[in-house]
Amino acid sequence: MNNPRIVIDAGHGGTDGGATGNGIIEKNLTLDISKYMYNRFRELGIPVTMTRTTDETLSPTERVNRIMDAYGDEKGVIIISNHINAGGGDGAEVIYALRDDATLANDILTELEKSGQNVREAFQRRLPSNTAKDYYFIHRDTGMNTEPVIVEYGFLDSTGDDPEQLKEDYDILAEAVVRGVMKYIGKPYSGGEIEGTYTVKSGDSLWSIANRFNTTVAEIKRLNNLNTNALQVGQVLKLPTGNENTNDSQGNTYTVKSGDSLWSIANRFHTTVPELKTLNNLNTNTLQIGQILKLPINNGNTNINQESTYIVKSGDSLWSIARKYDISVSELQNLNNLTSTTLQVGQVLKVPQNNSNNADSSINTYIVKSGDSLWSIANRFGTTVDELKRLNGLNSNILNIGQVLKLPGNINSNQTYIVKAGDSLWNIAQRFQTTVDALKEKNNLVNNNLTIGQVLQI
Repeated sequence: MNNPRIVIDAGHGGTDGGATGNGIIEKNLTLDISKYMYNRFRELGIPVTMTRTTDETLSPTERVNRIMDAYGDEKGVIIISNHINAGGGDGAEVIYALRDDATLANDILTELEKSGQNVREAFQRRLPSNTAKDYYFIHRDTGMNTEPVIVEYGFLDSTGDDPEQLKEDYDILAEAVVRGVMKYIGKPYSGGEIEGTYTVKSGDSLWSIANRFNTTVAEIKRLNNLNTNALQVGQVLKLPTGNENTNDSQGNTYTVKSGDSLWSIANRFHTTVPELKTLNNLNTNTLQIGQILKLPINNGNTNINQESTYIVKSGDSLWSIARKYDISVSELQNLNNLTSTTLQVGQVLKVPQNNSNNADSSINTYIVKSGDSLWSIANRFGTTVDELKRLNGLNSNILNIGQVLKLPGNINSNQTYIVKAGDSLWNIAQRFQTTVDALKEKNNLVNNNLTIGQVLQI
């Protein structure tokens, strides 16, 4: 698919709580799923936006307006509306629009099944009063070219295992949808390894996986509700907690585990990333779970884990920052005691000092939106068209929606915006590549109300 863009819709919100039961409130869980998914698509380089980032009440009209304002009614725009089902069933469903075929919906269901969730069906639903129209407004009112799907992740009132999976494994289910979408759009998929899980690879067997993680075939089958020993490549297995081999080094070797990076291993064994790469003839920083690395003998360097700081900029994600500093997302989260992958512009993060020369702190980025021009972007960020063209190697003034532009590092950090008729915190946040929460914090706002002529700090 050319120029894919994604709008993520967290179902319900604010005064509309959605379904509730078994300790689950639909509006909260759909927001958690949507935030996880948003960060993963950003990590994978896919332009993405959300209809809501807070516990906000949205009318159907406002929800549709935000969807259509994001990228317009264009081919390549995928809308993922996240929901939790109720009614006593069990398993996941995907509902797709009358104007589309079932390919995307089935790709998502296939990956959800690989993640361990029961799946029901992909289907369409028609409006009883006019069967030529879709039943759901997310399908009916979002143009003719976008491709919307409603993902029902499971039933919160199920007598099966849905409630437990929804509460404990929602990130695994969200990652499955990401995989399904990436398969559908034909873009490379990477990352997404969730702590406590293992993704089956070619040549794996239950015995080899159990042996690698110091557990038993029976325990893996019990944990994953498996009735046979058959596995599928790409299938996501839960692993027993506390059963991985804690004997990090056998002699002068180390076996790579889920969440490891060259930096974390170098830090653990008092060496450096270049030393590990030289010793193991590595040309990249990519590691495979189960890979055996040689370790330096009696390396006495104990000053690896020095810390510096990094200030989060527009367009940053935990993944992009971790990549700059040669560490994993989990290492970055642990270093900063982060419980989610959500970042705020201006947030100060601890980073490993010895790798800080890898970070280019002078560059910000901006994702081109409908209606943008080099002149408007240059004017917005206090630079010039010539500087933008030089920084991005552009030979013309033509831009593409979704294109990522580098910005000069000296852009005005105290930018202001005057509220106009029709503005909302959400569309201002989208325009300036920030979040509603960040705008409210920057301007000491206690609600989402704005006044025409009000001056906002960006």
